[in-house]
Amino acid sequence: MPAYPAVVFDMDGTILNTLEDLKISLNQALEAEGFPPHTLEEVRQTVGNGYRNLMRDSCPPGTSDEVVEQVFQAFSEHYAVHYADHTRPYDGIPELLATLKGAGLKLAVVSNKGDREARHLADLNFPGIFDAVIGQRDDVPRKPNPQMVEIVLSEMGVGADEAVYVGDSEVDIKTATAAGLPFILVLWGFRSRAQLEAAGGREFCETVGELEAHLLG
Repeated sequence: MPAYPAVVFDMDGTILNTLEDLKISLNQALEAEGFPPHTLEEVRQTVGNGYRNLMRDSCPPGTSDEVVEQVFQAFSEHYAVHYADHTRPYDGIPELLATLKGAGLKLAVVSNKGDREARHLADLNFPGIFDAVIGQRDDVPRKPNPQMVEIVLSEMGVGADEAVYVGDSEVDIKTATAAGLPFILVLWGFRSRAQLEAAGGREFCETVGELEAHLLG
């Protein structure tokens, strides 16, 4: 018997490894302004709180808001074309999602990616799996505001007491807490266990098998 009838997943760092495409688009935008490129590990530590914050944190200290916006626009144009070039599911995730779906669970994705990209990546990598998908939109505040979670719960027809949140970052901890959902943190994503524990994480999964056991009870 599943522990919860519904699961809300983060996307980047939880079900999809998106780092390489993010790094390539970010560095293209930075180098256009003469700024130094970032390594994959630097991007890993910065991503997760929206693209504008990624740009702001990646530009050299003291960069003006105007230049940060230029970097953001250049990144957005490049990423809109190349966001699926190297992005792939983590090993075992497609099988996990198929198992959960087969067990009758309702599944959703809530992402700070753009809504178009989030929906396309969900359809491309996990066709027919998710009951609700939402990414960042102009009319909905991004995570950690709980509104996106509330929207997918409504679309699935479940309450906060019937769902669990699965993510990999401090933003996910804040989002789940704000939405009133229990949460599980995966350790194959963008943050270390020590970082997540410092942010209030308590329940962790190192492998997809462990996550399946948690979700199916």
